[in-house]
Amino acid sequence: MTVRLAVVYYSATGNVHALAQAVADGGASRGADVRLRRVADPAPEEAINSNPSWRAHVDATKNSVPEATLEDLEWATAYALGTPTRYGNVAAPLKHFIDLTGRLWQAGVFHNKPATSFTSAMNRHGGQESTLLSLNNVFYHWGCIIVPPGYTDPLLFAAGGNPYGTSWPSGGGEGPSEDTLKAAYYQGQHLVDITKRLEQG
Repeated sequence: MTVRLAVVYYSATGNVHALAQAVADGGASRGADVRLRRVADPAPEEAINSNPSWRAHVDATKNSVPEATLEDLEWATAYALGTPTRYGNVAAPLKHFIDLTGRLWQAGVFHNKPATSFTSAMNRHGGQESTLLSLNNVFYHWGCIIVPPGYTDPLLFAAGGNPYGTSWPSGGGEGPSEDTLKAAYYQGQHLVDITKRLEQG
């Protein structure tokens, strides 16, 4: 049975998008059918235009990455959710999308499906771990099986050694490092590998 992986994320300036793409590519490398989906950005145009990186990322992805829908979540047999850190918590656009899932939750759509999380923040101690734990709280309520990367491969240490999920301290500069993208790629592989084991019993 083919794993159906939904990688759903919010990204303003592109860092989380890069991580999401790496997670999706990692899952696909293990044979998963992958949907890479961005949640809608509700920010007003004047706010987006005030940051050239934000404007560039919105323009670059608006036609190339479909917007996430609840149907994507119904379709999937595994989930990877990504968000920038906002005060150590989930960014509002992704949280809004999550808040729309009540009907699916009540119907048991999420039960026993593997899930993992990833994030980016400006500073090394800017709340990455608490943000990942916040996303995991959603998975607890959904009844998912949380699949963290842990310390299951040496390459994770080169990316900062975060056992909760891939995280990138952007520092307001360039996108995720090659080591971090490798960790995200591995996280996608690991999620699909575990999903296959669970499906095989």
